[in-house]
Amino acid sequence: MKDFHQPPHHQYHHVAPHHAHGDPAAARARGRRRLFLTLFLPLLGFFIYKGGGYIFNKLNPPEDDIFHKKTVANPIKDAEWATMSGTLENLAYNYSGHVGIYIKDLNSDKMWEYNPDRLFPSASLIKVPIMVAICEKIKRGEISLDTQIKLTRNDRAGGSGSLKWARDGTSLSVMRIIYKMITESDNTATKMLIDYAGIGYFQQAFSNLGLVYTKIYPEGLSLTSSQVTRENYTTAREMATLMERIYKGEMVDRNLSEFMLDVLKHNKSRSRLRKGLPIGWEIGHKTGLLRKSCHDVGVVFSPRGDYIIAVLTSNVPDYSSAKGFISRVAKTTYEYYKIDADYAESGRAGDASPVKSL
Repeated sequence: MKDFHQPPHHQYHHVAPHHAHGDPAAARARGRRRLFLTLFLPLLGFFIYKGGGYIFNKLNPPEDDIFHKKTVANPIKDAEWATMSGTLENLAYNYSGHVGIYIKDLNSDKMWEYNPDRLFPSASLIKVPIMVAICEKIKRGEISLDTQIKLTRNDRAGGSGSLKWARDGTSLSVMRIIYKMITESDNTATKMLIDYAGIGYFQQAFSNLGLVYTKIYPEGLSLTSSQVTRENYTTAREMATLMERIYKGEMVDRNLSEFMLDVLKHNKSRSRLRKGLPIGWEIGHKTGLLRKSCHDVGVVFSPRGDYIIAVLTSNVPDYSSAKGFISRVAKTTYEYYKIDADYAESGRAGDASPVKSL
């Protein structure tokens, strides 16, 4: 019978003799192994770390390279885009005022234009490049968002905004002034920034931004409904390009682009583009209304991809009809950028027919 308390003979076969630990050659070999491991393992770890970082960066580009880049599950198709463009062209052609439209899908770079380079009085759209120019000063360290500016009697301006009711000597941060200028279209806030930096600075800054048609003159800032000697003009293309560069983080720098986009998202207007889109959709935009001109320009964040939309009008029969027209343009884009049961159930990715509302 096998004795289970006595290990088999072969278990002892590989046990080193006790005196081997005192062998000088073996000791030297162990020392060499320890030295090798001491030197090699850290080096190996370094290369693994660097190699892993390289692979990670290739698979996950830095945020600067993919600013706002999204994976769109059901991007708008070419045929749908063509049908939408035809509908928009009919709308623009049949409106009684002058119209300039620029729409760009930021996922595919599809574009549709209608008089994109026609000149329109900029009205309050001028406040977007003013905001950008002030952010250029912030980037250069000349001012900061916390810099305080005092409201003076000369800064007061009528029209939009609540700052015209503030007391003389009220001190506000640059951040708050920008916020008021964009979200309330506050004319007093705009004048505070222009007086602080100087009209000459903004004229040069607009040129540095590459704006060819968008100009700023003191006369063009007048709130009169009559014609002025030098109007501040802009185009649908130039305003849309400013919005796209802000969206992509290319305007001034990424952090300030994010700041500007966030301010634009807090626009308090509920008419024009905002009225034509569902409540759940986010939009960063700026409106303008002056001297028979009515505009809205922005970035729309939709379920089927983000897009730029600029709708400018002039010589309008009345502001109510112009606002309604801009809302209809926005609603038309919504019909093609929404995802509803009809689209989801159709399974026809190339279906060119418009998606109908339920």
